Amino acid sequence: MLLFDLCLCLAGDLVRMTRLLLQSRAELQARLLVSEKQLGMFRERKCRPRRATTREKIALVLLARLHNWKDSIVIVKPRTFLGWMRALTVRNWLRICRESRRRPGRPRLEPEARELIARLAAENPTWSAGKISRELEAKFGMFVTTNTVRKYLGRPGTRTDGDQTWHAFMHNHAKKIVAIDFATVTAPRLFGGVRILYVLVVLHIGSRRLLHLGVTEHPTAEWTANQLREAIPCDAGLKYLIHDNDSIFSKDVDRAAAAIGLRAIRSPYHAPKANAFCERAIGTMRRECLDWIIALGERHLRAVVREWKDHYNHARPHMALGPGIPDPPERLPAAPSPHPHRLPEGARVRSKPILGGLHHEYWLDTFAA
Repeated sequence: MLLFDLCLCLAGDLVRMTRLLLQSRAELQARLLVSEKQLGMFRERKCRPRRATTREKIALVLLARLHNWKDSIVIVKPRTFLGWMRALTVRNWLRICRESRRRPGRPRLEPEARELIARLAAENPTWSAGKISRELEAKFGMFVTTNTVRKYLGRPGTRTDGDQTWHAFMHNHAKKIVAIDFATVTAPRLFGGVRILYVLVVLHIGSRRLLHLGVTEHPTAEWTANQLREAIPCDAGLKYLIHDNDSIFSKDVDRAAAAIGLRAIRSPYHAPKANAFCERAIGTMRRECLDWIIALGERHLRAVVREWKDHYNHARPHMALGPGIPDPPERLPAAPSPHPHRLPEGARVRSKPILGGLHHEYWLDTFAA
């Protein structure tokens, strides 16, 4: 809007200047005399002019470049007019800087290089800026200094020892980790009402094997510690035990874990994903077993989860294993069939029901032709 008003103002001044150029010298002198007389009357009356707008300031500065402005400017002091000229110069340089495509200093990295730096940092959290810089030069032929990498990472220096992501920790130590958690089951009472039964789930992360499923109506720290000793032998070669911050997992449970060679690690508050593998095993047990069965009591539920544990470990394929089975039986085929859409020659499908026919386990049985 300011630029439009300025253009209109300058256009009007240009029209007036053209008209003056077409006049004779005598007419110009007479016109100048009349203007000087009006300005003299203006100064004698000591009338303060209104505040000049930005458009008027710029127009006066531009017109003043045509001749010696010090003898012509009367509405403001020369110092004020010089300030207007400096402001116009600053405005002009700011416009040039904004319109310039090249920023001062070194040019910015291309988006592809910035994305690659972010990817290397995210996938390798222990790498320093120098390590990423050397990786870029050695593997991709890109010369990016350490300081430049550090600027785009937004983190100084090298990460401290052990400062790895939770996902990386779980992946690197999965074969040494056991996770435990409780599942709840609602059971009806004989004379009305319900009671809550608790199922302790002990899961080996690396193989996805259910090591133990314990059932009780009154879980305590002592009972949990005993179940842990029963589920995990001392020579199992395991190192870590992950559990949440439930009050049942007290120091007594941690001491019992330490006695069998396990270091207890509490998951952060309000972070169920930290124990996601055990939560997933519990969710699978609910969806495929407990949601379809009414627990008639502690003994009945114990028999149900025992049968489920055998099916889970020895017959149920797991997506995370390839799909594979945590503890596969010997009757599984040693190699895939050469015809992926046909059964092997001389074999037939056998099955047996489990959990009262809720699920079936299948295998191939060879027979003579």
